[in-house]
Amino acid sequence: MAKVLLMIEKGFEDAEAIYPYYRMREAGFDVAIVGPSTGTAYHGKYGYPFIADIEPAGVQINDYAALIIPGGQAPERLRVHDEMVELVKAAYKAGLVVAAICHGPQMLIEGDLLRGRNATCYKSILTDMLNAGAIYHDLPVIVDGRMITSRMPVDLPDFCHQIVALIKDDEGGKKNGCC
Repeated sequence: MAKVLLMIEKGFEDAEAIYPYYRMREAGFDVAIVGPSTGTAYHGKYGYPFIADIEPAGVQINDYAALIIPGGQAPERLRVHDEMVELVKAAYKAGLVVAAICHGPQMLIEGDLLRGRNATCYKSILTDMLNAGAIYHDLPVIVDGRMITSRMPVDLPDFCHQIVALIKDDEGGKKNGCC
């Protein structure tokens, strides 16, 4: 069974965390909530709580297939935690599916992972994304290699479909060049 990390901090966009959490579980994946502090309850903009199962120091990156970064105000708070930024970079370097929606790409910007990459985001961070060297497309979801970006909650079905599809491809052996 594939394992997925869902990155969380205070002020996340509730739908952008809840929908992927349950969609990944529905697909049969184990989901771990990663936050700056294990055991801490982080509340979304509308009050939904997620409790961090693990903090970055406890993550064995090769045990996971994907990292999902919801939007809202959380990415702005997350990007000041060096260990959270390093986790995103480590996930990318290890070949995990790295998926960010809405303001989530702020973590990709902070990790300098967008230069020359096709991506999308919520319009309020478009200038940041362009300044980080991304090639912007105003589409519901963009898949560039193992990086997935999406714009807003209405795009969640497409976003989650692409995450599940890439993980399922991995489970079929494609990640390791088997097939």
